[in-house]
Amino acid sequence: MISSELVRLGSVLAADDLSAFGKDPWWLVIIKAVVIFLVLVLLTLFNIWWERRVVARMQHRIGPNVNGPFGLLQSLADGVKLALKEDLIPKAADKVVFLLAPVLAVIPAFVTFSVIPFGPEVGLPWTDRTTPLQLTDMPVAVLFVMAIASVGIYGIVLGGWSSGSTYSLLGGLRSSAQMISYEVAMGLALVAVFLYAGSMSTSEIVAAQDDLWFGLILVPSFVIYTIAMIGETNRAPFDLPEAEGELVGGFHTEYSSLKFALFFLAEYINMATVSALATTLFLGGWHAPFWIDEVWAGANEGYVPVIWFFGKVLAFIFFFIWLRGSLPRLRYDQFMAFGWKRLIPIALVWIIAVATIRTISLNDGIDRRYLLIGIGVLAVGFLLLFLFGEEPVDKDAPPAVAEATPGGFPIPPLPTGGPVRGAAAPLTFDTPISSPATSGAGKEAHADG
Repeated sequence: MISSELVRLGSVLAADDLSAFGKDPWWLVIIKAVVIFLVLVLLTLFNIWWERRVVARMQHRIGPNVNGPFGLLQSLADGVKLALKEDLIPKAADKVVFLLAPVLAVIPAFVTFSVIPFGPEVGLPWTDRTTPLQLTDMPVAVLFVMAIASVGIYGIVLGGWSSGSTYSLLGGLRSSAQMISYEVAMGLALVAVFLYAGSMSTSEIVAAQDDLWFGLILVPSFVIYTIAMIGETNRAPFDLPEAEGELVGGFHTEYSSLKFALFFLAEYINMATVSALATTLFLGGWHAPFWIDEVWAGANEGYVPVIWFFGKVLAFIFFFIWLRGSLPRLRYDQFMAFGWKRLIPIALVWIIAVATIRTISLNDGIDRRYLLIGIGVLAVGFLLLFLFGEEPVDKDAPPAVAEATPGGFPIPPLPTGGPVRGAAAPLTFDTPISSPATSGAGKEAHADG
């Protein structure tokens, strides 16, 4: 009995072997933190330029090409322009919260990168010391990333609330609802990764993908996470908290100068964070792609894996840019319904399937082929149910209109049956409207008479 418990305890400790961390001197920790800060700032400047160039290419334009070689200094010029703009604070704003909100948005964006592994354990130049290319790690590192990312949403909500503007408040409320909805789906998508890796440590999850990436064997989790990370970062086509056609600028309508620049910086760093987390959890982290290490033994050694890591991150960021240049913005009710009625139920069914496969595989149960066939049939059935299970809408039925509230604001009431689906009803007029040509001919006939 005691020996079996010791074996189980040893296997748990082996799964979360973090012995390489916590041994760096204070000066090395500071150097790592400064390097991560500089990398994120430079990556943000590059991503802004890259997004403008890629979208310009998609729209048959040139894009920034004046400031610096290939226009690479355009982002720096924009930053200087923002810093020199007039800093305004609305009269109705809560000044303390108004100033604190951008800081609350940008600091968690930097902190989340502290547990992202950039590469393996390497030797420092001119010393005999070795250190992992990662600031730190912990047994619950992925949960730490999600918790800190949740704190960052307070900056957006408080920024919208403290502005004293209705548009800003609506943008902040939209952002909070959006974060709650899609963070649930994101968390459920990661459960399958934890089941296969046996750990929530980022370095151990990367080590578990040495032979095969989880993005290849856990495709539904990968797809759900990819959709959820776009909704989590408020990027197009899910950028509803700052929909300029509805809310002017959303939560940052009243912000200018450096405070607006902090919100802008937080958005692009969060985009890099979710891309780095997707790379770590599903694409093997810093491991070489396409099994290059089978041909070149040094592909996963030294500082070379940093190239693979940033290559995968930039591929995800290109995917963000591609979506922005391709898809229109969703309607808010469609967006929320998709999160709660599609992503979350599918993620729950997939977790049950993965847990069943994992349990039977570890216990040498039934043949895996029959198990996969059965789960595939169930998955197809649930997919058809979610896609075609809604009741058909009677287009010929007269629309139900709610009565106006006595003493209410002079705005049209919302339909009783919820949001209108399909095309808008055609306009009808009580009296026929004559064309300008007909009206002119009538006047001439009247003058002749």
